[in-house]
Amino acid sequence: MSASHQSAPFEVLERLSGNATPIGPDITAHTDVSGAVVVSTCNRFEAYVDASSPAAGIAAARTAITNATGVPADVLDSVHEVRQGAKVAEHLFAVASGLESVVVGEGEIGGQVRRALDEAREQKTTTSELERLFQRATETQKAVKNSTAIGRAGRSLVRLALELADSRITDWSALNVLLVGTGAYAGATLAALRERGAEAVSVHSPTGRRQFSTKHGLPFVPTDEFPAAVAAADLVITCTSREQPVLSAATLAAGGFDGSAMIIDLGLPRNVDPDVADVAGTTLLDLETIRVHAPLEELQATDTAREIVRDAAAKFAGEGREISAQPAVVALRKHVFEVLERELARGGSDEVAEALRHFTGMLLHTPTVLAKDAAANGNAEDVFAAVETLFGIDARPAIEAQAPAECPVFRAS
Repeated sequence: MSASHQSAPFEVLERLSGNATPIGPDITAHTDVSGAVVVSTCNRFEAYVDASSPAAGIAAARTAITNATGVPADVLDSVHEVRQGAKVAEHLFAVASGLESVVVGEGEIGGQVRRALDEAREQKTTTSELERLFQRATETQKAVKNSTAIGRAGRSLVRLALELADSRITDWSALNVLLVGTGAYAGATLAALRERGAEAVSVHSPTGRRQFSTKHGLPFVPTDEFPAAVAAADLVITCTSREQPVLSAATLAAGGFDGSAMIIDLGLPRNVDPDVADVAGTTLLDLETIRVHAPLEELQATDTAREIVRDAAAKFAGEGREISAQPAVVALRKHVFEVLERELARGGSDEVAEALRHFTGMLLHTPTVLAKDAAANGNAEDVFAAVETLFGIDARPAIEAQAPAECPVFRAS
């Protein structure tokens, strides 16, 4: 199931992405599901499922997501879309390349897709097909970045937020900035602030981690000083993964806020309680507002990037079809070499044996290549039929156990 900024209300995305419990293990607990990778970002929630059938994958994902997030099943049913085969690869490759992002070409999503696979590995919910799918997605993302201008034209959410703030800020170097959070967005936020000339930047981590502030030589704000630091800041940027807001009107009141400040909330779930917008002197800029002001796509760069994505998806599908014929090829080679070894066991010199093994390998080369070509063209069944007809080998049980299962992605429509 996938909900994105293009199709789902912000409130639904917030509930889906705000869940801290891993969902992949619950999806794979279904007997007909062998693997799952969940991609969860501030503007997207997707489950890639390797299952025996699309129906099994849908049922497992639907149940697991509803149980974990509390989003009712009827809400999921009203937005989900199932993709299979090459459509799955094309969608994921486009997502990883930033083509489906709020800010087309933004760079954070590629890392988020890679981290989703890493998390699935830690949770032991990947399969060989999902590994191949996500590794190809990373390769495609790099190809798009290196071959088109979309990566250079695209702006990150952080940079877009700061651009929106530009109209209210006359001198970045004079700002007192408080950065809340030390995760993936923190580094990008700090870099964007420094590009604009911001100098006085302090850091607060809701978990108390000081490594980020120490690494970058920034003052650290402990929890007991947080309200006062917020009240004294001209600009507050939050980017944590906390499920509950870390900043509210009560926080401002506790710090004695009586001035003016811009507060940028890059968190999902929200890091800043909406009641902050009601405090006199504050301007709240959150993801929903940023989404409204996202720039139009760079058409030429996007068209080129999508062509790269389509080609990569077609290649991925061809590789998958080639793989589908492997059990027949393996069975054939095993059969032929077993017959050869039985005959060699009757006697003969080592030189003759080595020559016969080489000859047999050469003899099997052409059938192997032709089998792969046939499979790549969608004729894997003909390969199995030929091996069975000519050699009496039924390799179909092997393909049932080894072939890539359906890999649906559930996406809001």
